[in-house]
Amino acid sequence: MKPEPFAPWQCPLCGEPLTGDTALKCGRNHSFDRAKEGYWHLLPVQSMRTRAPGDSKEMVAARRAFLNAGYYGIFGRALGELCLAYGVPTGADAPLHLLDAGCGEGWYDRCIAQAFAQAGRSVQLAGFDIAKPAVRLAAKALPAAKYAVASSFAQPVRTGWADLLLNCFSPFAQEEFRRVLRPGGRMIYVVPGAEHLYQMKAVLYDTPYKNPVQEVAYEGFRPIGEREVSGSITVPAGQLEALFAMTPYYWKTPRDGAARLAALPELTTDIAFRFLVFEKE
Repeated sequence: MKPEPFAPWQCPLCGEPLTGDTALKCGRNHSFDRAKEGYWHLLPVQSMRTRAPGDSKEMVAARRAFLNAGYYGIFGRALGELCLAYGVPTGADAPLHLLDAGCGEGWYDRCIAQAFAQAGRSVQLAGFDIAKPAVRLAAKALPAAKYAVASSFAQPVRTGWADLLLNCFSPFAQEEFRRVLRPGGRMIYVVPGAEHLYQMKAVLYDTPYKNPVQEVAYEGFRPIGEREVSGSITVPAGQLEALFAMTPYYWKTPRDGAARLAALPELTTDIAFRFLVFEKE
């Protein structure tokens, strides 16, 4: 039996399916070459609000160093387990079509790929992010996956391609998520838990607050599962800036709060993640 082609992409200009291994082409002859690192640029110039959207090269490198050091190990393990538990391919012999919307530098995907390899299960993993430096690193680190520079709000992904969609701390593009998931497909949406980085916020702000734990209903999706994992990490000064830069607080913290954090020799803080699982109705 011929293996199923791994073809997740559609043309960002006209919406027709893209085919090919290195150069991707659609029926209207729009063509996209693969970069030497192994990804495709599928974000049309007119959709780029800045010349370099998303995280900078420095922020991406800092995030990679932090994640590779294993601080979020409980997160990676839980994610792999949940993808195995909730990912259902279309047929018994078919690989699972997994789409990571807002993949960053690909650490989550490497955790998932490892979990599937250990379980002896087959997966076709595609991911995209708006930040080119992140996608470049992701593609180099996991050549078996397919990566593209793209926006969550105009995904260059074929309608109904994904069996399982992953969205970790990224913008929630509800209509596009519904479009790219097949009927009955699942989505794992990851948000911070109530206590996530509470001790870091206590350094940054005069009155720290817990993250709100919301039960949000999303039209077209029904909740089918939830899991929370939590723990504690001690981060040395050299990695604290990377952790800080991975959070939304990086952009909205007063300078004196950031200075207090930078002055610490290390910080012990809680980490907590909520994994919300939905099924497309």
